[in-house]
This record gives sequence, structure tokens and C-alpha cells, in this order.
Amino acid sequence: MAKKAEKNYEKYSPQYIVDKSGKKKMVLLKMEIFENLIEDLQDLSLVAERREDPKVSYEEVRKELREQGKL
Repeated sequence: MAKKAEKNYEKYSPQYIVDKSGKKKMVLLKMEIFENLIEDLQDLSLVAERREDPKVSYEEVRKELREQGKL
């Protein structure tokens, strides 16, 4: 699993800051990539918070939107 995740990192073009022994200590990302990652983390956090919320079917949502005049 770690190797697959490692390959995914390549698409972000990270640059690493290493210590004297060559161990990675920090990572540099383009600002746009960083902001997108933060947004994704916020979205995932919201999904996790709402995991136990009651589920509403697609049909129910459409019905409510029609009743509200939004469809």
C-alpha cells in the first residue's frame, strides 16, 4: 500500500527538505496544490462528521426541491 501512495505523491511534484543524514523532514508544494489538498481534507472531514446523519433518497430530494419551486 505504501508504494501505491508513494506513486500518487509524484503527481504533486513535491520537493523535500532533508536533514544532515538525508532523512526527509519537510515538503514543499506549489501553493495551488497545497490549497487543493487542504480543501480535500476539509471535505473529507465534513463527510466524516456527517456519516451518521439520516440518509435522504434522491427521490425525496427531488420532491422537496419541486415543492420549494427549485425544480
